[in-house]
Amino acid sequence: MDQFLSMSCNPIVNKLQKAPSAFTRQDIITYIQQEGIRHVNFMYPAGDGRLKTLNFVINNAAYLEEILCCGERVDGSSLFPFIEASSSDLYVVPRYRTAFVDPFAELPTLSMLCSFFNKDGEPLESSPEHTLHKACKAFHDTTGMDFEAMGELEYYVIADDPGFYPASDQRGYHESAPYAKFNAFRQECMLFIAQAGGQIKYGHSEVGNFTLQGKIYEQNEIEFLPVPAFEAAEQLLVAKWIIRNLAHSYDLDVTFAPKITIGKAGSGMHVHMRIMKDGKNQMLQNGVISDIARRAIAGMMTLAPSLTAFGNTNPTSYFRLVPHQEAPTNVCWGDRNRSVLVRVPLGWNSSKNLSTIANPAEAATAYDTSQKQTVEMRSPDGSADVYLLLAGLAVACRHGFTMPNALDLASKTYVNVNIHRQEHEQLMNGLAKLPDSCAASADCLASQRAFYEEQHVFSPAMIDGIISRLQAFNDRTLRHDLHGDNEAMLRLVCTYFHCG
Repeated sequence: MDQFLSMSCNPIVNKLQKAPSAFTRQDIITYIQQEGIRHVNFMYPAGDGRLKTLNFVINNAAYLEEILCCGERVDGSSLFPFIEASSSDLYVVPRYRTAFVDPFAELPTLSMLCSFFNKDGEPLESSPEHTLHKACKAFHDTTGMDFEAMGELEYYVIADDPGFYPASDQRGYHESAPYAKFNAFRQECMLFIAQAGGQIKYGHSEVGNFTLQGKIYEQNEIEFLPVPAFEAAEQLLVAKWIIRNLAHSYDLDVTFAPKITIGKAGSGMHVHMRIMKDGKNQMLQNGVISDIARRAIAGMMTLAPSLTAFGNTNPTSYFRLVPHQEAPTNVCWGDRNRSVLVRVPLGWNSSKNLSTIANPAEAATAYDTSQKQTVEMRSPDGSADVYLLLAGLAVACRHGFTMPNALDLASKTYVNVNIHRQEHEQLMNGLAKLPDSCAASADCLASQRAFYEEQHVFSPAMIDGIISRLQAFNDRTLRHDLHGDNEAMLRLVCTYFHCG
């Protein structure tokens, strides 16, 4: 714990010398009093996946105690489409461990994420955050283990083209300044996210960069460290909010849209997962991918078509899921293979001490690298409802532990080649395909909904609502209809430019 506290970027952690999970109401009050905070924000995601905000000014100590203890009342029908106006009141109650200082507020402000409760004081059954809570509990109850996740947040920064030091088109991966124009902006985003409690792994420029109509589009990525899935969702939500606000302060535009234009890299939101027991990573066994990991992968192979209903939620999502764009199209998995749906990344499995080889003066030390092994789902994108996506992945991985043929299915869906190469066309055609539209995704969810409704994780009303929303796009032939029509594609992108 001392190591966690000693270099934390979060000023509240530094002040209280406590991990966020240990924050109490009195801790929040003490921090507010000592730091001269005059405003409190309650924040929570609505049906569109974006954070909403309720502002408070601190009138007196009694009122501060009241809102921290009781929360406040909000209109649920204005937040979620599944709530009727005739019975719409909900409670929002802050989770103290999510507290962070708002870096954009002109007046000293403390923000917290909230949970939703109904009129009877029960967690709102169909709220995204409670659905993820139920999914993680069901995973633990079934397996005796815990589900952790981390996201890779890809986004484009858009600004006027300066016309000098141009980056190589579609060759922006890990580019340095001055060819990458927004490294400093990304670093500032990372610092603000870390100060808000985000556990960041690293950031870098990504493949995508191009100019269009006098604007430069540069793709960037911020990747997180694995944490309990509920915390992973919170961190991604806050990170997107921070990136957009900081971009706005610099008169930049930012988009997490899955696809910008044809022939250029789209933005995914890959999710890495690991399964933990007693604080130990269970993804490896004797230096190779474990049967536990294979069972989880088999569950994802089974439910992959319907997982798109949570991770790919608007028509532009399916313009990204096409061959030759480092995005998956078929249901398969493999090691270190970016053409597959689920990738097993390089995992430090060799017995060699790499730091000693690179630094001959360094004495050899033992470091448990098994904690670093994850598996990566590559289909989701920035349109995802983060809570529901991680809940769906937890359901899928849990399903793998109930499948009698899980290890056999894992073997049958493993590939070790680039399936998009012409010489492997027969192999690719023999694999199940991901949906090619929101409408097709809705069909897949309808056929597999029972898996998500098991143990009451996803409510039937929520599944009905997701299916209806996807069907309403009426995009079953859209990818075919817009083939080669760049102008029509750009109009579509504009419609969903600020999704998620």
